[in-house]
Amino acid sequence: MRNSSTRKTIGRFVSMGVIAYTIVIGAVGLRKVNTSPRTDDAEVFANYIGIAPLVDGPIVRLHVKDNQFVKKGDLLLEIDSRPYEYALQRALSERSALEGQITDHSRTIAAQTSGIAVAQASSRNAEANLKRTEAAIDEAKAAVGNAQAGLARTQADLAYASGNLQRIEPLLAEQFVTVDQVDQARAQVEMRRQAVEQARAQVTESQATLQSMLAQYEQSKAGLDQSRDQVEQSVHSVSTLEPLTSQRAGKMSAIETAQYNLNNCRIYAPFDTRVTNLTISEGAYAHTGQQIFTLIDTRTWWVIGNYRETQLRDIRPGATADVYLMPAPDRVLHGTVESIGFGVAPDPDVIGRLDTGLPNLQRTLNWVHLASRFPVRIRIESPPADQIRMGESAVVVVRNSNR
Repeated sequence: MRNSSTRKTIGRFVSMGVIAYTIVIGAVGLRKVNTSPRTDDAEVFANYIGIAPLVDGPIVRLHVKDNQFVKKGDLLLEIDSRPYEYALQRALSERSALEGQITDHSRTIAAQTSGIAVAQASSRNAEANLKRTEAAIDEAKAAVGNAQAGLARTQADLAYASGNLQRIEPLLAEQFVTVDQVDQARAQVEMRRQAVEQARAQVTESQATLQSMLAQYEQSKAGLDQSRDQVEQSVHSVSTLEPLTSQRAGKMSAIETAQYNLNNCRIYAPFDTRVTNLTISEGAYAHTGQQIFTLIDTRTWWVIGNYRETQLRDIRPGATADVYLMPAPDRVLHGTVESIGFGVAPDPDVIGRLDTGLPNLQRTLNWVHLASRFPVRIRIESPPADQIRMGESAVVVVRNSNR
């Protein structure tokens, strides 16, 4: 009886110990799960780009192989550049031809400008001749006035001499005057008559000179008008360089475009990368914008871990994380939580399909609601360059996320 009682007592203590151990282990596991959320629904991820040429043409050289690692600036492939070299030469030739046209036209404009200067000098000479003619007309008018005044004086002298002769001739019969006095009076009349004739001739000559000056004035005026017309015509005949110089921008743009296309015949690696999905060879025809192969950016690697929505409250950006890759599960990689996703596609079995009208709710007998999963982006610190691949499965444990 005593032994049986002892065994029962020991059994009770063992059972209580097992229960206490189970409770402790469960509490520790639950705390660990809450403080260090874990998921095996994770994959390795990296940025990648598709290499698509910017020009058309056959591939003449392919410098990479599939899955090859290349450094930033390494030459990936070359497209036949001859058509683009010819286009560049043609653009350069067209610009040179345009500059030659501008030079020739500049010389023409210089000659036209010189013609304007000559026409302006001729116009100034015509103006000077017109002014000299005006002065000569004034002088001729003065000469006519002087001649007419002289004629009037000689006519007065003739009238006086004729009157004197008429007075003394009757006195000769009565011998109050001598014959000599009468002869002198007659000679004086004749001399005054000749003076009058000379004065008339002088008036006629000065009037003729005035008419000549007036005619010359009209001629000089017509010459001035003609020279001014020539100046105006010369000014309007001068062309400008603007129609040619305005083409410079277009020619330069054509050169830059041709140079741009020529440069794009050689494609270089934009960053340290690994080539993948290479399924072409030399001789293939590359089309603008059509992807040839893919480059994986090996500078930065992430792990995208899908966590249940109930675990997100224990995950914070900046928290440290341990990453285990499936090919090397015993090697731990360290990472940092960068961001947590804020949206996933709605489950049509829960809310129905969202159309433009009302939600299309599906009838279902499935009353079990599974927690949604949201992606958590974790950047891997110091990833092994040759031991990590995009799409690898991984296990992620976020450490100390609630602190």
